[in-house]
Amino acid sequence: MPHPWFSVWLIHPKPEACEAFERRFAGLPDIRVIQQRYEQLPPHDCFVTAGNAYGVMTAGIDAAIIDRFGEGLMREVQEHIMEHYLGEQPVGTAFVVPTNDPARPQLCHAPTMRTPGAITGTSNIYTATFAALTAVHRYNVCHDDELSTVVFPAMGTGFGQVSFDEAARQMAVAYRHYLRPSGRPTWDSIVARERRICYDGDAKVVRA
Repeated sequence: MPHPWFSVWLIHPKPEACEAFERRFAGLPDIRVIQQRYEQLPPHDCFVTAGNAYGVMTAGIDAAIIDRFGEGLMREVQEHIMEHYLGEQPVGTAFVVPTNDPARPQLCHAPTMRTPGAITGTSNIYTATFAALTAVHRYNVCHDDELSTVVFPAMGTGFGQVSFDEAARQMAVAYRHYLRPSGRPTWDSIVARERRICYDGDAKVVRA
């Protein structure tokens, strides 16, 4: 099991989103649910933005981020995407960039969609959340300034149109899988992992 090295804050201004976080993350370690807007957050080490594959950060919580840090941060995100992903960052990848703000020094860009639109019936939220967790893990392995507080919004619940409960479910599954790596894979373990991602109990909630 990798040491988490960081605590996860889950934020949203609406109580129903926070209730979904509390319910789905119940029993998991190093979790804090905060009913606040992005602008009201206390200092933290890294914020995860659930954006799009092109790094266009002009709407939703992305717009609040750019309002705080300026368009230079969006240009840096887009330049990273151009350099490392040839202009289109695949869903399921994530990277960390500096903000040059000591109160919120790092941003993790983890798209949940190629372009803004509904992602209901997909595992994009799980994929983006797991990518963000592993990106922070890699950062902490490679840097002395470890990220100890990482903030997630309710991924995919804006333009993605995913319900708060389903978003929280997929995010919690990703966190569980981060805490408990699969080890040497077998088809049985792969199938069990896939069922946790795609099913809520006996009900299939994500298309194969």
